[in-house]
Amino acid sequence: MRVFSLIHFAIVLIPTQPRAADLFDHQEIRNPATLDVKVMQDWHEVAGLVPTRQKVINILVHKVIPGKPYRIPVRFIVPQDQKAKGFHLTGGHQLRQFEGDAKISRTDQALIKRGVGRVHTMIQTLNQSDQAELGRALDTKFIETLDPKYSIQYYGWPLTLMKAITAAYAEGDHFEKSKIAMSGGSKNGATPSSVLNVDDRTSAVHGGVSPIWDSPLRLCDEVQWEKLHSYNKNYAASVQASGKASRGRLLEHPFLGGTYGPIYNRRALAAGHSWEELKGLAEAMADNVFISRNLKQLKARGAEFLFQPGTHDFVCFDLIWGGQHHPQIPLYLRANSGHGIKPSHPQSEKGQDNLSAFLYQHFFDGFEGNLLEAPVVNSELIGNKLKVSVKFKAGSKTESGRIWWIYDRGPNGSAAYICELFPEDQWADMKWDESAEAWTVEIPIEASHQTIDFFSNHKKTLKYRGEELQTFLSSPYQRVLLK
Repeated sequence: MRVFSLIHFAIVLIPTQPRAADLFDHQEIRNPATLDVKVMQDWHEVAGLVPTRQKVINILVHKVIPGKPYRIPVRFIVPQDQKAKGFHLTGGHQLRQFEGDAKISRTDQALIKRGVGRVHTMIQTLNQSDQAELGRALDTKFIETLDPKYSIQYYGWPLTLMKAITAAYAEGDHFEKSKIAMSGGSKNGATPSSVLNVDDRTSAVHGGVSPIWDSPLRLCDEVQWEKLHSYNKNYAASVQASGKASRGRLLEHPFLGGTYGPIYNRRALAAGHSWEELKGLAEAMADNVFISRNLKQLKARGAEFLFQPGTHDFVCFDLIWGGQHHPQIPLYLRANSGHGIKPSHPQSEKGQDNLSAFLYQHFFDGFEGNLLEAPVVNSELIGNKLKVSVKFKAGSKTESGRIWWIYDRGPNGSAAYICELFPEDQWADMKWDESAEAWTVEIPIEASHQTIDFFSNHKKTLKYRGEELQTFLSSPYQRVLLK
């Protein structure tokens, strides 16, 4: 009897993680009766270059913490004289922006003029929506339990966007069910990516400086974490000696290496959780949060996506791994860009219309040309030169090619990865090889280096109803061993 009790005790202590598919109750999410709507501004006409009708409500997202409901504002914007057919959804708004009427960007004016609606909500930390106490309570419970339902990132923010969709569709006199495109950067790039994975009502995402793929660091591979820690210790010592940066900041960065945003690993371990539990949670959530885990089903659904992760971003810190394992995912990389990186490389593009072109092509017919698809990259080291060719799908009609490179860059997720920028003199314009139908260049290799990283950007001008749109797409990020 005693043996049985010990075995039973051990079994109940083994951590279990919910499956990704079990996290969201889609029947409840799509039930407008669960929204507990409070009308802040009822439907009214708003004058402007493109007249609209607007409405602001406040909805219930969830009641995970008893007595502390999570509520959020939602604004609807539709054409003045017709139902909106589909809409553009974003969460990058502040609480004060839900007072009065919304100003509409040039791109959204074009969408509304042609019948596409607009929905605003808030994907922000809870202190920014005057719910700081709830935010602290959720954070405490998440670290205590590692239950993703207490995580604003895994659960609260995606639920916000999905319930905003339900709220819009409940306005049946103003919204017709059709395509839903989402856009934004950072948490507002990550959250729409997750929602595209889990909610088949959505059809497109344009995301900036946000996670894309399931690299080993994100999946809490303990060996990779130890390697990263050792590398960062050495790097921090070297830059501290030179007076360039704080050792503590480099070793305890709040984002570098995190699964899906700020790192919770250290606090979870200190609270008594194990690496196995952390790995289990990351694996359980990976299908929900990473586009890379859903490419087949998204393609089958006809979903579209384009990412602008930044070359030195501390949220999307794994370009090297992504370029090796998911070269088919379309990216635009602006040299020396990311959270807090200013200025960018002097030879980077001075302007681009990727978001406008992406949205117009997604919603409208009659577009002249198509956005570029990810190209194939080949490189060959011949003597002291690296020969690079970038080939797009036949008929892509690219107009230019420019390449950037950097030697001996730090590994994915490292402090060096975000601190060491592409040098100002390490770039070149590429040449079009008519016979190979590819953009080519030869990079002279400097002696003594171990690795070279590179990517190229390519321009294509698109047109919609007379408007010219300058679009750019990058080659997959590459690392080549030189020794």
